[in-house]
Amino acid sequence: MATPTIDRATETDRAQGRNLRDRFDVVPDDLHRVGAHRAKAHWARGLVNLAWAVGAILVLSVGGLWGLSQINSDFEFGLPFLSSPAEEDVADAPVDDTPEAAEPMLDPNIVITVLNGTPTSGMSNTVGDYLVAQGWNGAAFGVGARVGASSTEVETTQVIYNNPDNEAAARAMIETLGMGELVLANTYPASPLAVLVGNDFVLPAG
Repeated sequence: MATPTIDRATETDRAQGRNLRDRFDVVPDDLHRVGAHRAKAHWARGLVNLAWAVGAILVLSVGGLWGLSQINSDFEFGLPFLSSPAEEDVADAPVDDTPEAAEPMLDPNIVITVLNGTPTSGMSNTVGDYLVAQGWNGAAFGVGARVGASSTEVETTQVIYNNPDNEAAARAMIETLGMGELVLANTYPASPLAVLVGNDFVLPAG
């Protein structure tokens, strides 16, 4: 610690009331102090304050995003260093969105339209009568319809349903016919279930 420098006034100065000086009027050059209580701020203090400000912003930002992720399930927030490899594998795993196929179930009351897409005359009646004999009452005259298709060159027999709720009946129809391509389409809006007979159709024996 520096030794204070004292500038002693002469007795003459004291007697004449001149500007008297004491030990508080002379400050050593190596004493980093201004007045009695204040000192010149060190340059490092600014960096410390900046570091505290940046740290506070980061903490508030991370905390706010994490809180939002807890409130809103559609918002996902995660930090790479907090995610385990197992969680990353689960997140990267492909999701199978394919709906499970309905179990075939015969619906005796569903309205059925039979369309003849072949050059063979009367095929719609032949198929319609067969379906009624198998328990499909919706294919009977006066309930369903038996018509000719817009083309007689249909290659593949199709079972068409216009509502996913009728998938089970459509699959059961394919089992009854022993063939057919399953098609979900609104091709025939007035008919919940339609059988488009193609040139590949062979009436099941028995």
